[in-house]
Amino acid sequence: MYEFNRIKRLPPYVFAIVNKIKMEARHRGEDIIDLGMGNPDLPAPDHIIDKLCEAAKKPHNHRYSASKGITQLRMAITEWYQRRFDVELDPEEEAVVSIGSKEGLSHLVLASIQPGDVVMVPAPAYPIHPYGVIIAGGETISIPIGPGIDFFDEMERAFKKTWPPPKMLIINFPHNPTTEVLDGLEFFKKVVDFAKEYKIMVIHDFAYADLVFDGYKAPSFLEVPGAKDVGVETFSLTKSYSMAGWRVGFCVGNREMINALVKIKSYLDYGMFQPIQIAAIHALRGPQDCVSQHAAIYQSRRDVLISGLNRAGWQTESPKATMFVWTRIPEKFRSMGSLDFCKYLLKEGGVAVSPGIGFGEGGDEHVRFALVENEQRIRQAIKGIKKAIS
Repeated sequence: MYEFNRIKRLPPYVFAIVNKIKMEARHRGEDIIDLGMGNPDLPAPDHIIDKLCEAAKKPHNHRYSASKGITQLRMAITEWYQRRFDVELDPEEEAVVSIGSKEGLSHLVLASIQPGDVVMVPAPAYPIHPYGVIIAGGETISIPIGPGIDFFDEMERAFKKTWPPPKMLIINFPHNPTTEVLDGLEFFKKVVDFAKEYKIMVIHDFAYADLVFDGYKAPSFLEVPGAKDVGVETFSLTKSYSMAGWRVGFCVGNREMINALVKIKSYLDYGMFQPIQIAAIHALRGPQDCVSQHAAIYQSRRDVLISGLNRAGWQTESPKATMFVWTRIPEKFRSMGSLDFCKYLLKEGGVAVSPGIGFGEGGDEHVRFALVENEQRIRQAIKGIKKAIS
């Protein structure tokens, strides 16, 4: 009866298929260990929760807020960048608060590209990276990412073959789902030079900046001189401070891109609940030991999972960052494809994981584990996995 052309361009959400099977099994009374969705199970730190409760008791905080974020939060964001990365930002012109980084990124794409514009995105990718472009009416060019692949060379090659030339590049390091990381700033320097030469915009999704292991430190795109001339960086308090359901993120960098996001948000929302913004200020300015504690918990879970998978005969590399493990399906099950393999693992092993096909091109021989269960449950999951793949 009705035509929804934008919706038609969106494929069925693959993760929903696994989730449906998981819920059906749980309704039958089966114990399913869920390592699928990257939904942090750790609570937000007490000092942040206490500030939220304190602010929520003040009546004036229950009115409409500011769509670009309250001034003190934008100042806290820029102070955080100065402390962490020695990057100077103007809280008025170079920072905007978003309702989670997913909202900010997708609305920035909507504000800055026209229908038919081409955007380069990694493949596989976190779904909002390509589908934010699709929703905005754009077209995507997939750039392969993974071990042994020179992402920059692939990007340069794809750019020169594409007409009309791409208007934007979306990147994400540490990368979800592949967990690929950058050693130093060399890659970002090449991206900045490339973007200046060909006049393309850059969005760097930096959601996993703090979930780093074994002494690794993730660089910020904005550390490179000239990065603000060509792009922005998005961040979320979801992982670092375990504030997933709070939906607090931000976007910083290029003034024109920030102002475009500010303008479109002024039509779409009145900002998040002000007590949440006040608590976010407390997170960014308050004690930071909770961030390293969260990373240590994820690292310990990673070690348990990697060790168990390898003992079970499923050879898997240990990631340096993120809250995920991305691994190739064991050879004898590879021909099944990732969706059917995930169904099989759920049925025979009682473990839910994310099928690589859900992350697009280049993902179908892989699955993604999310480190969102405690170590005891992960050990239990390994027993089920071993039973299923033996």
